[in-house]
Amino acid sequence: MHSFRFQRPIVVTAHARRRMEERSISDALLVELIETGDTRHRDATHLWVFKEFANRQDNMLCAVLVIEDVLVVKTVMHHFSLS
Repeated sequence: MHSFRFQRPIVVTAHARRRMEERSISDALLVELIETGDTRHRDATHLWVFKEFANRQDNMLCAVLVIEDVLVVKTVMHHFSLS
């Protein structure tokens, strides 16, 4: 997988892959989230990217990302809230 938005290959950790499976999040949905979701930066290299998908009933999806030489997906959440 590759992110055109962040201009890096996407690497999904084993933890994030397990969470994706538990939450029925496909690679294609993850890429859509990364490419089109809203972002909130913790610092220069750590951020959350989140988006509400109309066809899902579990609130917003969120991925925790680390920007390095690659874009590392640390975990994927559902029922995400900004508050």
